Amino acid sequence: MEAESIESLTPLLQSADQWGEILLLLPLLVAMEAVLSADNAIALAAIARHLDDPASQRRALNLGLLLALVFRMALIVAARWVLDFWPLQLLAAGYLLWLCVTNLAGSSEAGVEATSTAASTDAAPAAQRLHGQTLGSVVATLAVTDLAFSLDSVAAAVAVSDRLWLVMTGGVIGVVALRLTAGLFIRWLEEYRHLERAGYLAVGLVGVRLLLRLALPQIVPPEWALLLVVACLFVWGFSQRSQPQPQTGEVNP
Repeated sequence: MEAESIESLTPLLQSADQWGEILLLLPLLVAMEAVLSADNAIALAAIARHLDDPASQRRALNLGLLLALVFRMALIVAARWVLDFWPLQLLAAGYLLWLCVTNLAGSSEAGVEATSTAASTDAAPAAQRLHGQTLGSVVATLAVTDLAFSLDSVAAAVAVSDRLWLVMTGGVIGVVALRLTAGLFIRWLEEYRHLERAGYLAVGLVGVRLLLRLALPQIVPPEWALLLVVACLFVWGFSQRSQPQPQTGEVNP
């Protein structure tokens, strides 16, 4: 007699199947959130750098991602409706493309200034030259940016599992991981000269993917292709360290 035919064991077997699914899907959802949020982490780190001191940057990340977590949970709950609402997807795609273009343009201008005035403080990256923004504006920008990214990651998570609480758990862990990685990227953006450009190029790819999903869904590139391109961008981003700036008053030998 097979175990499945014993009526008393049926609930236990069903429970084991459910836990097996959870143990399989939860790490998958967390890993997917982490991978899809790598470019998001760079963008959030670059935005947080608009503030003048590290304490304000950490506070902005904490508040911005706390607000972003509320937005993500609402997005997951309303995923079936929101993901079919094309104006929101179009707005998110446009915002990500705008974020990519404006920051890449600003970074290019900073590079030109650095070439002509190597010893000038204008040689700092564009994100550094925009210091002085208010905490509230940076927090709001962080939350809106994460929401735009979430349309892509939530769509992928909902496709993996229809268990609402499981997708929400993955989303919470993903935001916590995003907070930790964004803090690391703030330091890495100072150390690697191409990393910020690589991150914003990846941001633009996500925006293009959202646009293709709306206009030409039949030619949307597969997830693995996007991840491969993003991985190549990150390899380039970490390929060269920035030249250390000489300290004021330093005497060269």
